[in-house]
Amino acid sequence: MNSNSLPSGRVVGIIKRNWRPFCGMLSKSQIKEARRHLFTPADRRIPRIRIETRQASTLEGQRIIVAIDGWPRNSRYPNGHFVKNLGTAGDKETETEVLLLEHDVPHQAFSQAVLSFLPKMPWSITEEDMKFREDLRYLCVCSVDPPGCTDIDDALHCRELENGNLEVGVHIADVSHFIRPGNALDQESAKRGTTVYLCEKRIDMVPELLSSNLCSLRSNVDRFAFSCIWEMNHNAEILKTRFTKSVINSKASLTYAEAQMRIDSASMQDDITTSLRGLNKLAKVLKKRRIDNGALTLSSPEVRFHIDSETHDPIDLQTKELKETNSLVEEFMLLANVSVAKKIHEEFSEYALLRKHPAPPPSNYDILVKAAKSKNLEIKTDSAKALADTLDKAESPDFPYLNTLLRILATRCMMQAVYFCSGMDNDFHHYGLASPIYTHFTSPIRRYADIIVHRLLAVAIEADSTYPELTDKHKLADLCKNLNYRHKMAQYAQRASVAFHTQLFFKNKGVVNEEAYILFVRKNAIVVLIPKYGLEGTVFFEEKDKPKPNLNYNDEVPSLTVENTTFYTFDKVKVNIMLDASNVQHQKIRMALVEPKVRHRLYNAKQHIIQLS
Repeated sequence: MNSNSLPSGRVVGIIKRNWRPFCGMLSKSQIKEARRHLFTPADRRIPRIRIETRQASTLEGQRIIVAIDGWPRNSRYPNGHFVKNLGTAGDKETETEVLLLEHDVPHQAFSQAVLSFLPKMPWSITEEDMKFREDLRYLCVCSVDPPGCTDIDDALHCRELENGNLEVGVHIADVSHFIRPGNALDQESAKRGTTVYLCEKRIDMVPELLSSNLCSLRSNVDRFAFSCIWEMNHNAEILKTRFTKSVINSKASLTYAEAQMRIDSASMQDDITTSLRGLNKLAKVLKKRRIDNGALTLSSPEVRFHIDSETHDPIDLQTKELKETNSLVEEFMLLANVSVAKKIHEEFSEYALLRKHPAPPPSNYDILVKAAKSKNLEIKTDSAKALADTLDKAESPDFPYLNTLLRILATRCMMQAVYFCSGMDNDFHHYGLASPIYTHFTSPIRRYADIIVHRLLAVAIEADSTYPELTDKHKLADLCKNLNYRHKMAQYAQRASVAFHTQLFFKNKGVVNEEAYILFVRKNAIVVLIPKYGLEGTVFFEEKDKPKPNLNYNDEVPSLTVENTTFYTFDKVKVNIMLDASNVQHQKIRMALVEPKVRHRLYNAKQHIIQLS
């Protein structure tokens, strides 16, 4: 056997078919009045499906759903039947529906059975409720979120104690008070697993009455919370931690920009601003300590669309700018998650729901190490701390964007963080955060994992009673499997939504000329990133029906020589960007290399195309 050959096998039987309804488009038969037609699925991995329909002329140009019925042995294609017409291809509503269906995102309206478990309106806090809760309405609590946020999970406070120490509180929406174990509302939330944020749409995990009203910690209303309260010294060292079910009344719902303005203002000295300044000081200390311990600060180009208020089409596209206050909130959420993880694991060593981030295998880093080496920089990867430290030092005065590019590359080397049950695993470490233990507690409106963690914590502090499934590690492991799947699909759906809105943005732009950087070089292509739009794609140098250029790929340096032009990782290039709508079902952002020009007699660099990955 050849040492390079891969292990191989063959399928001897299929135990269960994983058939699902597929979205796609009808390829109408050329035969007049034919009833048999081929359906082309949106997912290129799925073969075309033969269906019978008399509505072919109506369904042409529409996005439709088809289900497979069977696949005869002697047939090239499986047989199926038409299920539903979703609407015109390219239409925003239709494409969003396709995107949700293809990524298996549950998005149907909540059923009456689910809604029947919601509190009856008008709702208010009763004296009975107050018996089991600490009244924290006197505290100067406020929330800091992105603009337009209605599902406010978390709020914060900071005040000086008489002994000179600081009291800091993270107050999280008490969703588990409203969603009781095992009922239809709980089952639906568990199935959905997470809220999915698309560019112009939010698919809620819980009904809107909870997500945007009764659980949302809006300002100037009384709300139930689960509070994590620390006593700290001015060096952000925790002296005491306590957890309590509470009632709070937020004094302000701020955006990151508004909170930043208050912190920076020379004239504002009110209680909210003082609290924010105290939190900001501590957050800086916490962040420095985390980074000193080896936590990673990675980067990914996130984009934000500015939407036209009438047409609802994207009119501007830019990368998101992060403020100091983003970091302020993040630090205290991380601290609360770690504190809660320790507590629930102390109490329930076998069935705590935790989150871990495995360390990547060393070979994952090859691409990063080689890319840095090509710029005479050394990246060490033997530990998260070594990686963090060498990334901090990897700077070039004449190329300020280099460090961001290295961090984007480092992100690509990482493993996926996952939920797990503590009794079914012995490696708890969170590599990216450099924390020996971690969980999710701070977003129960939009993550089901946090609801389970709230229930575990409530039992641990004797604020609620347990139930059989909560202490069944096999059931918990199955739940984690679904949560990990739902989170992964939500991520893919979000990316697909950004890709679709990017296409809409470039639809009427004609050809746009932009600067780009090479992220990777391949054997016959380069992958580039356009910082302005957070856009990424692959420029192929070999094209169908075109003469092949001379290509010379060097794996060690990472470089690709095309004719007499050599491309290295992180080189700056110029590209034209345009939308290719020739295939309605698979529209693509294509780019043509403008600079440097690759010249030779038979080959024109302007024919290079890159497809949005």
